[in-house]
Amino acid sequence: MLNNKYGDFLPDGRQFRITTPDIPRNWYNYLWNDNYITFVSQTGAGDGFLQDGMGNRIGLVAERGLYLLRGRKEGDSTESWGICGLPVEQVNESYECIHSPGATSIHTKKNGIYAAVTFFVPVRDACEIWNVNLRNDSGERQELKLIGACGTVVDDRYARQGYNVSAAAFDRELNGIKCRRHCDFAGVKNRQFLGFMALSETADSYECTMNRITGPYGSFAYPICQKRGGLTGTEGNSEKLGFALQKNLVLEAGESMDITFVCGVAFSDEEAVKLRQRYRKQEDVLAAKEEAQRLFSSQVEQVEIDTPDRELNKLFFWLKHQANMGSRWARVRHNGYRDMTSDTECLAAVNPELALTRFKRVLSYQYSNGYAPRTISGGRICDNNFSDNAVWISFTANTILKELGDRAVMDETVPFNDGSESSVYEHVRRSVDFLYHFRGRNGLIRIWGGDWNDCMNEAGMKGEGVSVWLSIAWYRANEMFREIAQICGRQEDAALCVERGREIRELVETYGWDGEYYLTAIADDGTPIGSRTNEEGQMFLPPQLWAVLSGVSKDGRHIQAMDAVEKYLSTPLGTVISVPAYTKYDSRIGSVTLKPAGVHENGGVYLHTIAWKIAADAMLKRRESVEQDLECILPFRNKVVAGRAEPYILCNSYFGEQTGYRYGTPGQSWRTAAGPWLEKALLGYVFGLMPQMEGLKIDPCLPKSWKNCSVKKRFRGATYQIHYENGGPDVIEIMVDGKTVPGNVLPWEEGKTYQVYVTTGVRKGE
Repeated sequence: MLNNKYGDFLPDGRQFRITTPDIPRNWYNYLWNDNYITFVSQTGAGDGFLQDGMGNRIGLVAERGLYLLRGRKEGDSTESWGICGLPVEQVNESYECIHSPGATSIHTKKNGIYAAVTFFVPVRDACEIWNVNLRNDSGERQELKLIGACGTVVDDRYARQGYNVSAAAFDRELNGIKCRRHCDFAGVKNRQFLGFMALSETADSYECTMNRITGPYGSFAYPICQKRGGLTGTEGNSEKLGFALQKNLVLEAGESMDITFVCGVAFSDEEAVKLRQRYRKQEDVLAAKEEAQRLFSSQVEQVEIDTPDRELNKLFFWLKHQANMGSRWARVRHNGYRDMTSDTECLAAVNPELALTRFKRVLSYQYSNGYAPRTISGGRICDNNFSDNAVWISFTANTILKELGDRAVMDETVPFNDGSESSVYEHVRRSVDFLYHFRGRNGLIRIWGGDWNDCMNEAGMKGEGVSVWLSIAWYRANEMFREIAQICGRQEDAALCVERGREIRELVETYGWDGEYYLTAIADDGTPIGSRTNEEGQMFLPPQLWAVLSGVSKDGRHIQAMDAVEKYLSTPLGTVISVPAYTKYDSRIGSVTLKPAGVHENGGVYLHTIAWKIAADAMLKRRESVEQDLECILPFRNKVVAGRAEPYILCNSYFGEQTGYRYGTPGQSWRTAAGPWLEKALLGYVFGLMPQMEGLKIDPCLPKSWKNCSVKKRFRGATYQIHYENGGPDVIEIMVDGKTVPGNVLPWEEGKTYQVYVTTGVRKGE
């Protein structure tokens, strides 16, 4: 059981139950298909929007509310309550919210009325479904009004004193409210669309504006329509729109009823009506929900883990799901190129076929010269002066190639963003080539407007500033491309990689070493960043970790750098990303120096880097450090964080002690690479499952406390049941189907199931 008063995993691990609506912050679930995404909290809060391939968005949902009203026996006054947990101080007979991949259900009971609201996004349609089941457990006949309300941004976000000329009206054929608007979408200029909310049963009343739903001073916790006793049937014109529909119903004692709200986007009246019709019948709604849930489960079920940490086993399912979401929707607020590429790399360890599809989509936004943009947003490819986006391409290509074991994937044709086409191999080659030539001071790779650390956005805008971290990361990308070239028989390319790698390695060692650890960057004016000579920001974590991950260092410097990590960056909360945190703005560096000390990249415990640290420590066979890293990153194991962060998903950071009352509280959840990279670190480095063209290689580094653990992995049509007996850092013996195998690469044959037993310990003489 989790040490958490707000909820727990259900036994299968694929569902998390929240037991009170009143928690320190909203705990969300993300629901999506390839075109529409929404998120839902334990009280129904969240946003939803439609997006085309170029990042044009049609905003739809900005808030949600579902309410029941009933007249009192003694008079005309009305009592009302929310059935999604709002307001949070409302006393319910029972409450629970169950988040699962593909759906969120909120169950409440008040005044003898049981209500279950299920939110989901169908697999193919541009809408979200709110399915309400009501049951009368009061023992007597009840006359009720059900209201579903949607704060919408179909007419843009509300701005005080804004200029609003939008309109919405009730449409009887749709049996709902619609707003007709225009935007650039899917290659059509000023395309007309409809944002709408429809009801499965005949609606009895409606509202079309926020003033009629919440009132000018109300909210979705305290909407004016509740106080008023229902909706008034008023259309909207030239004020902030909101959608609300009402159904009057009578429930006999013990009777139940299902009602469905459809919030969607359509490009014609006929399409909107068809969407509503599709979800009128309860059996069709349930079938659509189950289809979405089956799809999400099937996309990540190829790998499972079993460790002594039962909660980690359950979290692992959600980490896979988080990687799936990120590989399609990146950070949701924008379509980050790096983000989609890196999360796709992590997804590849679980579902390489889906990862390849996602990877080819991301490659299509790359420039034909090899450069990769920062994001795709608002109908444009936006460079945003970031220099590192191309470096992630090699990592993903290498992982997918080895997982699939089919060199033909490198020959598949993918367009560039100018419409020209080339092979996946050529996309990768050009990405490595571009960054090799994109160099500044001391021959290292330019940082320009930021590397992985987005907030060092002023360090290289004059073209001379360089990133030591990116130069190290390029070395790793170059090595991975060298492997691809050799696999594909491109020996000249492989030889060039060796030559270039040797050159960049010498430059990193000459100009990037600070005596005890690696710098992170050098600004335009030659000022080192992440140096002992700095007043603030004297050391950064990423270059030390990547010195291990890349193999760039010489003479054991990576060991020295990792020792310095433990010496300078270790805190009771976890390993911080930098010390000391910036307390004043430095125009030579950028906005990282504007963030409060201890927040995110400015001295916080940044979980993406902790996931990298798990991998680096595992590569160095530092079992104690791997265990400590896991204690830090897991929201239910970190003693400071436990009970504050969502236990079923990872957030981007934990706030440092400089933040006072925020110490140990979580940053943004879901929209981070921390979850995907923890999944990759566990599989690839802790359990040591590294795909090679010849098969699956095993080289684990298990925490000391994991005396026995196992992994089930489907790999190229074969299934491996891998059992570990953990006695040390070294692989002593690998047995497959009762026979000892030489080396550490497993035999492979499509369609076979293998029982694998791995014994680890300490080799004699070591």
